[in-house]
Formats: sequence, C-alpha cells, structure tokens
Amino acid sequence: MDITVLHNSILFKGFDDTEISKLLKALNAAEKKYNKGEMIFSSGEITDKLCFVTAGSVTVESNDMWGNRTILNLVGKGQFFAESYALLPDVPMLVDVCAAEDCSIVFLSMKSLTNLNDNTRARLLANLLTITTRKNLHLSSRSFHTAPRQVRGRIMAYLNTVSVQKHSREFDIPFDRQQLADYLNVERSVLSNELSKMQRDGLIRCRKNHFEIITVTYLPG
Repeated sequence: MDITVLHNSILFKGFDDTEISKLLKALNAAEKKYNKGEMIFSSGEITDKLCFVTAGSVTVESNDMWGNRTILNLVGKGQFFAESYALLPDVPMLVDVCAAEDCSIVFLSMKSLTNLNDNTRARLLANLLTITTRKNLHLSSRSFHTAPRQVRGRIMAYLNTVSVQKHSREFDIPFDRQQLADYLNVERSVLSNELSKMQRDGLIRCRKNHFEIITVTYLPG
C-alpha cells in the first residue's frame, strides 16, 4: 500500500506517516485491485467502507432496469467514494460503482471509528466533512450541466465549468465520448453530432478528450 498517496489525501490532512499507519490498522484498511469494467459495488448493497482510489479511476453510476446509464461522478486517484453510505451503514446504495480502468482501492471501515481516541476521531471526522462538502458541490455542478434542455447548452455548461476550474480555455476532460454522453444524459450519437456542429460554428476545437473553447457563448436551455 502506497502511504504517500494517502498522506497527500484530504482524509489524512494534518496526520504524519506514523499516525496514518496507526489509523490504517485501526480502520482495518484493505487494498484490492480491479480490472476495467469490474463492478466494485452494486445498487442495493450495504457497506460501512469508505473507499479511496490509489490508482486508476472508477465511475459512480445510476443504471435502471431498462438499461439506461447515467454517470454521476468519475472518481480518480487520490479521491474518495461511498463516504455517505459508509457513515449510514443501514442505508442501501442507490448507485453502482464500476472500474473505469484498471484500478486499486483501499477500503476503510467506518464502523471501526469507535476504536479511535476522541481527539483522533474528531480530526478525522473534520477532514471527512470536507470530503463530503466537496462531493456535494460536485453533484450540484452536475445539476447545472444537465439542466439545459438542448444538448448544446449542456455541453457548454460542462465545458465552461471545466474551463473555470482549470483557469484555461484549453484543457483535457476526464471522460471519453461515451462517458461524457452518460454524464450529460444524452445519446452518444447526438453528442458527437452536436460537437461536430459546434466545431463548424467556431465555438470549440476538440480531439478525443482535449477541448479548446474558441468563443464563450451561453445558450439558454
């Protein structure tokens, strides 16, 4: 287990390597590797595990019985998932978590928080609050991205957010075309057609997951 990745994470902010090693033991840390496409959690499961990505990435998805897939989040190296369910172990998961690529996950038992002394537990929970707050902000952003009725409006809302976050009009996004379509809740063919139209209209340039915004234009949904 690469403790360096954990040391740089929000959860262990303020803890030194010795403290982190003790915490990993107290929280029954276990690392597991997954192949691309392999399911990590399925809807309906119950877990008390806070999950940390040490390599690769995973998608948090909503998959209904009719085969419709919506990507809610892409969680990459150094990020967490399932934190809310880990703290509410009686609540079944409403999402699936799937390996977007070959990845490694460290599972931390939140049930074992009672093994920690009051000071350590308070510091850890404060860091966990930061994680959940950031996750809530991300989910709020997604609602802005999918609010416009028109596909172009959704694409521009998403690209504008990434541009602001990266402080640049030229950037890479973490999604491939299918993942972006699932994230924006549109058909892949419709997304590809609209991206081609936007390039012809001089709004963007794009190749694979690399984008450049030529003209910042807001089109209401």
